[in-house]
Amino acid sequence: MALFSAFQTTFLLALLSLKTYQSEVLSEPLSLAPESLEVSIDSARQCLHLKWSVHNLAYHQELKMVFQIEISRIKTSNVIWVENYSTTVKRNQVLRWSWESKLPLECAKHSVRMRGAVDDAQVPELRFWSNWTSWEEVDVQSSLGHDPLFVFPKDKLVEEGSNVTICYVSRSHQNNISCYLEGVRMHGEQLDPNVCVFHLKNVPFIRETGTNIYCKADQGDVIKGIVLFVSIFEEPKDFSCETRDLKTLNCTWAPGSDAGLLTQLSQSYTLFESFSGKKTLCKYKSWCNWQVSPDSQEMYNFTLTAENYLRKRSVHLLFNLTHRVHPMAPFNVFVKNVSATNATMTWKVHSIGNYSTLLCQIELYGEGKVIQKQNVSVKVNGKHLMKKLEPSTEYAAQVRCANANHFWKWSEWTRRNFTTAEAAPSEAPDVWRNVKSVQGHCVVTLFWKPLSKLQANGKILFYNVVLENLDRPSTLKLLSIPAPANGTELTLDRCSYQIHVTANNSVGTSPASVIAVSGDPGNKEVEEERVKGTEDGFCLSWKPQPGDVTGYVVEWCERPGDPLCDLQWKNLGPNTTSTVVSSDAFRPGVRYNFRIYGISTERIPYLLEKKTGYSQELVPSDNPQVLMSNLTSYSFTLSWKDYAAESQPGFVQGYSLYLKSKAARCLPGSEKAVLSDDSICCKYKIDNPKQKTFVVENLQPASFYEFFLTPYTSVGEGPQGAFTKVTTPDEYSHILIRIILPMIFSILLIMILCYLKSQWMKEKCYPDIPDPYKSSVLSLIKSKENPRLTIMNVKDCIPDAIEVINKQEGTRKSLTETEPTKPTYLYLLPTEKSHSGPGPCICFENFTYNQAASDSVSCGHVPVTPKAQPSQLGLLTSSENVPKALGKNYVNSLGEIPAGETNLNYVSQLASPMCGDKSSLPTNPPEPALCSEYKTQMAIPMGLASPPSITLLDEGEHDH
Repeated sequence: MALFSAFQTTFLLALLSLKTYQSEVLSEPLSLAPESLEVSIDSARQCLHLKWSVHNLAYHQELKMVFQIEISRIKTSNVIWVENYSTTVKRNQVLRWSWESKLPLECAKHSVRMRGAVDDAQVPELRFWSNWTSWEEVDVQSSLGHDPLFVFPKDKLVEEGSNVTICYVSRSHQNNISCYLEGVRMHGEQLDPNVCVFHLKNVPFIRETGTNIYCKADQGDVIKGIVLFVSIFEEPKDFSCETRDLKTLNCTWAPGSDAGLLTQLSQSYTLFESFSGKKTLCKYKSWCNWQVSPDSQEMYNFTLTAENYLRKRSVHLLFNLTHRVHPMAPFNVFVKNVSATNATMTWKVHSIGNYSTLLCQIELYGEGKVIQKQNVSVKVNGKHLMKKLEPSTEYAAQVRCANANHFWKWSEWTRRNFTTAEAAPSEAPDVWRNVKSVQGHCVVTLFWKPLSKLQANGKILFYNVVLENLDRPSTLKLLSIPAPANGTELTLDRCSYQIHVTANNSVGTSPASVIAVSGDPGNKEVEEERVKGTEDGFCLSWKPQPGDVTGYVVEWCERPGDPLCDLQWKNLGPNTTSTVVSSDAFRPGVRYNFRIYGISTERIPYLLEKKTGYSQELVPSDNPQVLMSNLTSYSFTLSWKDYAAESQPGFVQGYSLYLKSKAARCLPGSEKAVLSDDSICCKYKIDNPKQKTFVVENLQPASFYEFFLTPYTSVGEGPQGAFTKVTTPDEYSHILIRIILPMIFSILLIMILCYLKSQWMKEKCYPDIPDPYKSSVLSLIKSKENPRLTIMNVKDCIPDAIEVINKQEGTRKSLTETEPTKPTYLYLLPTEKSHSGPGPCICFENFTYNQAASDSVSCGHVPVTPKAQPSQLGLLTSSENVPKALGKNYVNSLGEIPAGETNLNYVSQLASPMCGDKSSLPTNPPEPALCSEYKTQMAIPMGLASPPSITLLDEGEHDH
């Protein structure tokens, strides 16, 4: 009983205490405030991370609570963010919450506080806010360092089109800071004196290496910058899934652009199927495999999610598995039973579950294009017969298959090549000939064109040429020409022949091509016509022939002027009278000649027409070599006969003559023209291309002209060359030439004759005059009294004898013997010794000169006959004054000269005017007066080798 009482008492006390506690709880609210609040910073993501706990939860129960968080910037009163965060709280549980700042955290100081409240339906009475925690301050600027300038955020990654906030922090508010985005200045908002904020909206993608932003101070060289990475992140495109064997689904997509993403931040792909709830992480960026469920699931709903650091993007696909069957390529493909025109193709296909009926498509290629196409339904094995093939032709056959019930995609092609068998050539060769007559024989050059691949039906091995003599039909000649020859040369007689040409391969022979050669060609002369070419070629036409014609042939050379002209021809039907000849070998400025032949019923060609033309005419390539002739005062003639107009790159239609002169107006028949160098001249137009001469008339005498000649075609004139200069002669110049030329000839003739007879003219007209100062006798005189004396005077020497020896007949005549009937005189004028007057004067008459010495001088004449003895001559005065050099040796030397070889040549400077004629000499000559100015005379014997004998005249009297 006591024990029961004790237990009862204890229970009552516990109940009393519980009631007391409940009353306290009901009377006072339960305080569940956040405690131990901590704030940390993530600068890379610009986030604030909060961490706190609630300690005073009772009885370890869980309550739903809501926490109100306030974030302020710079000042606590400037609240920029308020958010309610709800979560389930346990006792002493650490709670976390993060906030991403639009403004870089380094740009401003942030403060955080929070409060909590119970938000649990179990205790509705506890729904009230607790007290605020104290402000937790976050200031990153204090830890930046001592640099003068900072720019934030560093290397931020954003998506294209988003908004970004940028700021700079300056340590000195006195500096003026300017910021630039890719070189363009930005305008911002000043948060405080040291911080400025810039808001960038809808940022574009510029380059994968990022967008450059930098700030610099006006003072100093401080520059800071950042790189803003802009990403282009698109959702996957072309998402599709298919199966090839109903066991595995292969899903593919195009990843889209991910430009600007760093390698470590590239996106990942996840494939989720909603019906089965399965999910797989794809290893590749563009495809992923999915194993088909064994429970025969037909419908699939896939979600492909692409995710990167910034965001997620998803695409969806719903489909039926049996509608997405993509068969594998056929295998064991063969081409069998190949003939010249047929072949059989066989193949096998892969089984696809219960859906094994496939539709297969066969394509046959020939020469690179599809020539046959056929569809065949196949379950396991396929077979197809290909008909109407060409012999000896390469083909390619290919096959592919698809689901016949629900078409999705064709399988890949499986291809096989094959070649059909050969057959005999189906067409006759196209044959033509060229016939020439050489030394009485007919030389036929035979040409044929190679058969086309479709005509040859195989490789042509040789050509057979059969010659049939029509005059002797039994005569045949076979020639075998190995391929790939396309012609041969035959030498035939004057008989008519028919030539058969066939092509042969390994199977057989082609039909024969027949052409005939007549012994008498009989080709008439045909006038050549001009034809104008176009871009499409030459349009040729001819008159239809009245007789039976089996066809026409047009012949031309593709390389005119070349010995191997590459002869071409074109066969036409009998009802054709026009054709267009075109060729890639036709070149501008080249003249092509065409000949049109008719083919008779005997297969003999005969010439109908000739045509010539240019595919495109050009201007002349060169100018004529012009010769000028018949130059007169009023005209001159030009000729260019050697100019070959046929070799020009166009039809020469005429010539243009340009004439330059100083005259302002042009001559009749010409017109003014302006050349390429802007010079003005006169132009004559010669319309006749066959004219090769031209006379330029109505010119002015003694005038200067320049001319230049050039041909022209329908396109234009030839090249401009150099002008030739010409000057017209004077009007009377030809008359003067007729007079002056004979005069010049006569004068030259006279001068030549005078030069040849110059010595004779000198002797006849002007003989040499002796110079006594140059006489050799002076060298013999050595005067002791006057050694400087060079001219001998009479007073200097007195000869004692003078001997004169006359010439005999037959000897040379002296100048004094021009009159042989007259005697030779020696005039001596001596004076007696007793004479007191002036000395005597002795005169030697010189018949060459007879001049007066002085009016006071007189000479007496003493005849000297040839027979006179030397003793009969009067002696001179005393010989004491005679120089010793003139002694007896001198006189004897005179006597020793043989007769007939000695002659005295008397050379005198002066002669007395009173001497007179020798025929009238007085018998008693008067006494001469003094010869005061008579100069010394010298008598020089001819032919003396020793010093010559000299007769000196001295003063004295004449001795009778």
